[in-house]
Amino acid sequence: MKDFNPHTIQFISIFFSLAFLIFMIYLIRIRRLKFISSLLGIAYPPAALFLILILAVITILIHFSLVISKMKDKQKQLAQQIALLDIRFKERQRKSEEKTSA
Repeated sequence: MKDFNPHTIQFISIFFSLAFLIFMIYLIRIRRLKFISSLLGIAYPPAALFLILILAVITILIHFSLVISKMKDKQKQLAQQIALLDIRFKERQRKSEEKTSA
């Protein structure tokens, strides 16, 4: 997986949030939200908007959960590598001390 710059992710998030907001305002303005809510079986059209927003938040939370899990695994792997390197360093240091004392 390619690492992304946090600023790039923020800009993309802001862009899509603004685009979504403009799209929702557009739907409200041309009264398409009533059509969408009737397709979903929702009697009150603004409730459809809240449903869409709640589903978006749940999707974001699931994404963050996956990212945190991957980061936790990576952190565990890095800690193990550091421990192994520390053991190797101490062994070499001990060997070099034995050579200098002999």
